[in-house]
Amino acid sequence: MGTVATHFAPDSVAAIPERPLALARWLLFVAALVAAIVAVGGITRLTESGVSITEWNPVSGVIPPLTEAQWQEEFGAYRQTPQYILVNGPAGMTLTTYKVIFFWEWVHRLLARGIGAVLALVIAWYWVKGQIPRGYKPRLLALVALIGLQGAIGWWMVESGIVHDVKVSHFRLAAHLLTALFTLGGLVWTALDLRAHARGEAPRRLTAFAALTLAMLFVQLGLGALVAGLRAGHVASDWPLMAGQFFPAGIDWSQGALHAAVSDPFLTHFVHRWWAWAVVAALIVMGRKLRKAGARPVSIAVHAAFGTQVLLGIATVMSGIALWLAVLHQLVGALLLAACTWGAHALGRREG
Repeated sequence: MGTVATHFAPDSVAAIPERPLALARWLLFVAALVAAIVAVGGITRLTESGVSITEWNPVSGVIPPLTEAQWQEEFGAYRQTPQYILVNGPAGMTLTTYKVIFFWEWVHRLLARGIGAVLALVIAWYWVKGQIPRGYKPRLLALVALIGLQGAIGWWMVESGIVHDVKVSHFRLAAHLLTALFTLGGLVWTALDLRAHARGEAPRRLTAFAALTLAMLFVQLGLGALVAGLRAGHVASDWPLMAGQFFPAGIDWSQGALHAAVSDPFLTHFVHRWWAWAVVAALIVMGRKLRKAGARPVSIAVHAAFGTQVLLGIATVMSGIALWLAVLHQLVGALLLAACTWGAHALGRREG
């Protein structure tokens, strides 16, 4: 009886199928966590909680104070900060009040650790299993690096409020927020590329128009961070005028126009208000391009996000910076970036 030769394609037995869709779902989950931490960061900023924890302990800091002695030690360290000495101390802050601001900063840091751990573990798992599509490993490592950078910038920001001032540097706050949003955009874009890969499509390109639109949006988000850091939202509670005037009075021009634009509460608030409409114009054009390209759901998402964001911005100002409205405004800003990243990705489809 003769033998039958059996032939296998090279490496067909050992080959492990890629899992781009599963990996994409994980990246979108991490993106949702980043949007959540942006919202918690807004609460942390608005409740003046950022410098309530005066040390960065990546491992031991996971566990909050559990005994009265530990709470007194943490409170004692906080009492050495300019914020307590000049603001909260004279206002009569008690340990009970301190525990509230400690809670928000602790949650913020805990969520940050969780985001880093989830992303690193997911990538490590798929890496070891050999299920990461070719060409994506450098991108995924870059996303992990961005999460690490975000943590370092966060501590750099907090340190400015512990040592130098009663509040954190508004420039460092802007760097912290924009790094988080850039990471969010990278997570969404990579997840969408992985979904396209599963359909046999090439990675998308970033068109010149989409790059310009995203850059304009990043400027607006950065201005929003400066407004938050300067407490500039409180300088006027009317809209579209500011204290009854179109162009606000009281701007300090002594250090030049550029310095005033990013450091004077009145002018920074004014620029943030009106640059928003340039961004809206660009997003309307993006929406029309998306509809023309047959991506109607993406167009609807972009329009819904920027429309909601504009209304929340106006409502936040007119409410006198109500906490819940301000936090929603920051959260929807993150969702708007995600929607615009989706839109930019849809516009960058490669044919053939």
